[in-house]
Amino acid sequence: MDEKQALDAFAALSQETRLRIVKLLVTAGPDGMAAGAIGEAMDGASSSRMSFHLGHLEQAGLVESRREGRSILYSAAYPALSGLIEFLMRDCCQGHPEVCNPAVASLSACCAPRRDVSHA
Repeated sequence: MDEKQALDAFAALSQETRLRIVKLLVTAGPDGMAAGAIGEAMDGASSSRMSFHLGHLEQAGLVESRREGRSILYSAAYPALSGLIEFLMRDCCQGHPEVCNPAVASLSACCAPRRDVSHA
């Protein structure tokens, strides 16, 4: 990811609804969600409002869409999100990898399987 792409991504994410949509789609996984379900999750936002935000996120490369039957499904663009993190971390260690270890550990922890404590 280059600086222009990173700026476009950050500009898209700087709006509350769009940030919430990306987080929702990351949680939804690679199968994604239908546009209507995203709108419902965003406090019943109108379809025109969702189209605006999803279009903005798609233009920034952070979400992808595909048609399945009569529905349009949206999913997080994981390579772009990873690229954004890589862009931020690219020069973090400057030859001293121990500087980046806390960040790498945090990223690894977020993707580790979670224990279900509700049945403990």
